Amino acid sequence: MAKRLTYYIIAGMVLGMLLGTALHATIGDEALRHDVADYFTMVTDLFLRMIKMIIAPLIFATLVTGIAHMGDTSALGRIGLRTMLWFIGATFVSLTLGLVMVNLLQPGAGHVALPLPPPDATLGLETKAFDLHEFIVHLVPKSIVEAMANNEILPIVVFSMFFGIAITAIGEKGAPMVKAVESLVAIMLQVTDYVMRFAPLAVFAAIANAVTVNGLGVMLTFGKFMASFYFAMACLWAVLIIAGVVVLGKRGLALPRYIREPILVAFSTASSEAAYPRTLEALDRFGVPPRIASFVLPLGYSFNLDGSMIYMTFAAVFVAQLYHIDLSWADQFTMLLILMLTSKGMAGVPRASLVVISAVMGHFGIPEAGLVMILAVDHFLDMGRSATSVVGNAVATAVVAKWEGQLDAPEPPEIEPPHAPSHRAAPYPPEY
Repeated sequence: MAKRLTYYIIAGMVLGMLLGTALHATIGDEALRHDVADYFTMVTDLFLRMIKMIIAPLIFATLVTGIAHMGDTSALGRIGLRTMLWFIGATFVSLTLGLVMVNLLQPGAGHVALPLPPPDATLGLETKAFDLHEFIVHLVPKSIVEAMANNEILPIVVFSMFFGIAITAIGEKGAPMVKAVESLVAIMLQVTDYVMRFAPLAVFAAIANAVTVNGLGVMLTFGKFMASFYFAMACLWAVLIIAGVVVLGKRGLALPRYIREPILVAFSTASSEAAYPRTLEALDRFGVPPRIASFVLPLGYSFNLDGSMIYMTFAAVFVAQLYHIDLSWADQFTMLLILMLTSKGMAGVPRASLVVISAVMGHFGIPEAGLVMILAVDHFLDMGRSATSVVGNAVATAVVAKWEGQLDAPEPPEIEPPHAPSHRAAPYPPEY
């Protein structure tokens, strides 16, 4: 089933690219292109809305059930500490690799053919300095209903932790609620299965929309920049997988096979959020206990966006190169440290990477206008960023499970047909 869906998604990407190219070539009026492309966005937006309706209840249910089956809060604290240590290390590596690769490849050098926008041009993005007080206070939801309505992952995680710990504290009295939430997990995974059947159509529409508006020619115009960035991301994938192999052994080499469908979903929809349910299931088949995956993975969506991290340093220095602004290594290291902090408040912000980059560039005299150059290909870059974040979070979750000594024997990487017995049908057996 997973293999068929993968093929359908690839077919959707190819067909969307062909139709988008044909429409871009035949429709000369730019305004009309946007009007036609808007019809495709309806399909993509519907799919992403279906994904968003799953995320909040799925995170709540899996996290609460996972904590309830941990048995003691000391395990929760230990897992949380190990998770955050890995995330901090992965963030530092991603930001550093972005700096190293953009300096080695120099994608912004020699772009004399590209007309640069005036330095005082703006993107129209709302940028403001990182507010630690606002970030910390916002971690605790004033209303869990509001947090779920807005799909704010961190506040949902905080409430779910309180809820799960409380269920553990009251013992047998909480058993009926645990069973109810376990049922909710199974129901939401079944809903996920229904929703994912629309993925190939959504992928087709997303690609057709992007290519209809911009055409494939824009990829050739920014070919050096895009090729350099994708090469940098490939290096990051290699670093992440090697780090996983160091901890997991040879078994770490098999992880990409398990998460290939979530990677493809994230890449084709340019949304790592769309891949969350399938990533959870893939890690279950890989042998990660649901109680660990359901805790580490939601945190990763706020603290471990490796694709966005490498993009921030890469894009900022690329713009500096376009405007012939020489940044010393001290300046670049300072930028890295600032991004280490400010990027942690970016979850849930539209065009979050561009917002954070724009806010940081002003500290170093880099014109925000340079980001206008990237907007034309930002969708194609976001596809790679989303897929990279899925890889980073999957490796992190598997590593934490290994550190806890709870990595189970793997199942086949393919999803079983609905009529066959499935581990997913009962994601939290009694021995958990």
